Amino acid sequence: MNWKSYISGFKSFLKLEKSLSDNSIEAYINDLSKLISFLEIRKYTLTPDQISLSHLKEFIEWINELGLTARSQARIISGIKAFYKYLLLEDIIETDPTNLLDTPRIGRKLPEILSVEEIDMLMGLIDLSKPEGQRNKAMIEVLYSCGLRVSELIGLKLSNIYFDQGFIRVIGKGDKERLVPLSNKAIHEIELYLPDRNSLAAISRESEDILFLNRRGRKITRVMVFTIIRELSVRSGIKKKISPHTFRHSFATHLIDGGADLRAVQEMLGHESILTTEIYTHLDRQYLRDAIIRFHPRS
Repeated sequence: MNWKSYISGFKSFLKLEKSLSDNSIEAYINDLSKLISFLEIRKYTLTPDQISLSHLKEFIEWINELGLTARSQARIISGIKAFYKYLLLEDIIETDPTNLLDTPRIGRKLPEILSVEEIDMLMGLIDLSKPEGQRNKAMIEVLYSCGLRVSELIGLKLSNIYFDQGFIRVIGKGDKERLVPLSNKAIHEIELYLPDRNSLAAISRESEDILFLNRRGRKITRVMVFTIIRELSVRSGIKKKISPHTFRHSFATHLIDGGADLRAVQEMLGHESILTTEIYTHLDRQYLRDAIIRFHPRS
């Protein structure tokens, strides 16, 4: 049994059985590569079926000494556990050495949130006199109005926008589809952008149905979206770490703060578990203090 052949089988399993995206699969393989690097450094000539719990504990100590955070360690352990679960399912191994492997305890970090005023400020900084100005404004409005992941934004198709009904069809993680309401503001910004998009000198064949394009008529990249938002963030002077995902977090929080049903928000975000959505239900500190003063028996 060698690592290369079984990692190849694991990749196929993640793609075909789990329907994971290429980025997610790459993350799992990167986790395994760290374990393989550890074995090479320690000069352990071990195949996957020869790895024991003690080897894995030694590996965890090693990545801890490298200075990896508890969150990073937990992710790596999760990747290795998934690999051994696959080997067990395929009857390649008889016992799973990761069963008793502890995962570092990590706190759930509350996501960075922008206020409506801060979002409006960022939008106001976009230079609409530039050819890409209206495109950028429409992109950010869709990010915030629909709570999309950046991968969903750049893959949004014209044929999946239903202007009359006010919905978009989104292809999310694992190629799962969901319908998300499209606000009147987002519709307005997209309609203002479409003439600029359609007047591009040339649109590549593979991008003919893609909404957001670069000046060469190709699908805009994740990196470009991050760059656009980072530049606006610096110019705004807002002292928060702002990324495309910040608009998704803000979308969810503003909905829940406004009284939206948690399961409806879960559906719009494309979360499989409602526990993931519940991180957005954090309460204002002053509200908590007032509640304690009013209702706690020690008050």
